[in-house]
Amino acid sequence: MSITLAEGVSVAETDSGAVLLDERSGRYWQLNAAGARVLNRLLSGDTPARAGIVAANGASVPAERTEADAHALLEKLRQAGLVRR
Repeated sequence: MSITLAEGVSVAETDSGAVLLDERSGRYWQLNAAGARVLNRLLSGDTPARAGIVAANGASVPAERTEADAHALLEKLRQAGLVRR
């Protein structure tokens, strides 16, 4: 699965994660550190399952949970029009 940021969307890393700016609407979206790691992995071509595992960063979180969280983030980003396939 490969996603890209939608046209007019930019991302900037912060000390606590990342911020996405939708220049079309002027809205900002803040991601925590785990969310930023998931987004970076998805933009690099990882599947949500793999992105979730990497984002867990060694934490003792079940793989099913990390995959579900990555899918949920991807769906929210899609619904907001911030990413596309």
